[in-house]
Amino acid sequence: MVISVFSILLFKGLNLNFVYYILYQTTAWLTIAFFIKFYGIYRFTTTVEIISKIVKQGILFLLVIIAFFPFSTDVVFSGKTITVFVISSFFLISFSKFCLFYYLKKYRISTGNNYRNTVIIGYTAEAIRLKELFEIREDYGYQFLGYFSEKKTNPEIKGNIEDLKSFVLENEVHEIYCSLNEIPNGKLKDLIDFADENNKTIKFIPDTKDIFSKKLKIDYYDFFPVLSLKKTLLNEPETRIFKRTFDIIFSLIVIIGLLSWLAPLLALLIKLESRGPVFFKQGRPGIDENEFHCYKFRSMRINKSTETEASKNDPRVTKIGRFMRKTSMDEMPQFINVLLGEMSIVGPRPHLWSQNKAYGNKIKKYMVRHSVKPGITGLAQVSGFRGEIENDRDMINRIKLDVFYIENWSLILDLKIIFQTVVNIFKGESKAY
Repeated sequence: MVISVFSILLFKGLNLNFVYYILYQTTAWLTIAFFIKFYGIYRFTTTVEIISKIVKQGILFLLVIIAFFPFSTDVVFSGKTITVFVISSFFLISFSKFCLFYYLKKYRISTGNNYRNTVIIGYTAEAIRLKELFEIREDYGYQFLGYFSEKKTNPEIKGNIEDLKSFVLENEVHEIYCSLNEIPNGKLKDLIDFADENNKTIKFIPDTKDIFSKKLKIDYYDFFPVLSLKKTLLNEPETRIFKRTFDIIFSLIVIIGLLSWLAPLLALLIKLESRGPVFFKQGRPGIDENEFHCYKFRSMRINKSTETEASKNDPRVTKIGRFMRKTSMDEMPQFINVLLGEMSIVGPRPHLWSQNKAYGNKIKKYMVRHSVKPGITGLAQVSGFRGEIENDRDMINRIKLDVFYIENWSLILDLKIIFQTVVNIFKGESKAY
């Protein structure tokens, strides 16, 4: 309704046949929404997931709208009008979407309505944790009615598995959560049949192995189901293409708009203070641990200890070098690395080879960082873990954040890291030396 009304109001002067256009626009919107699951918002969906859906829908919808004009004769193309249309309609859509989402949360808490009655089969540690989550997150709207288990150790256990069916029907239970540890295969099949026949949702608590805490996907070899660990989004070809396109556009803007005049100025200042080249290049481990030459503006006097990272009040650092390091200007030539495809705007920072050798087998998941391109900035850097590694804990915290970034990548996270990097440049950081 929103996109239809806004298009009619704003596209009056574009000489459109509104019957065909609205049909095209609506079909495109619903098709995109279907594939990205735009309307797949649940009570347990996070705010970041909603924003991510809105951004994806907006970008794809914009491209589809632009694509309509070249193939339509006598239609006037106006980039300004399309921009106003997309921004205004998506502002209203986002506003209404979040209003409804948060209203329902408040509605559940204040009235007790819009709740789902739930029971849990099994009395395991994971089952108890789930029940506690239902109680803590009232906004999710789950009303826990009790456990069903062969263990008779808690008053919250309403009965054994045989008592479950009558209880579910009598108390209008909507969802059954089943711990795989406590139900044999024969009873599990019978329970699934019961849920199907009575239109009840059955979900499983996979607490049998630690591996189930990972993201899993199901594949079918003919009719045989096989579970496998899901690769992260950054391993998907579509994500790589999108991230690479973003990197190229962003780096070109910086190189043309900033480096084109800043580089000659910094080159002059570097040359005036000390002898040596303007740029410093050093071999660093990149994606799949392949070496590439990382570029920087030279911030130190020529020395033979380049595999030793800078420390506080390092005598090797020049005056202009200290300023560049404080403002991160020395890293600017790495946009050339990005343009060459050796680095990304956001990703784990490339370490020294000496650090790779020292920590590669020492810290768990250290080598995971080499599954993606290194970045000019990263989650660890904006979270306070940049600069000198003073002890193992500094590196462990850095790796934890690098791995979190890789496993939880999103465009919103990238934009947040870039924004925080800019803020930190102006605010200053204690370990930027």
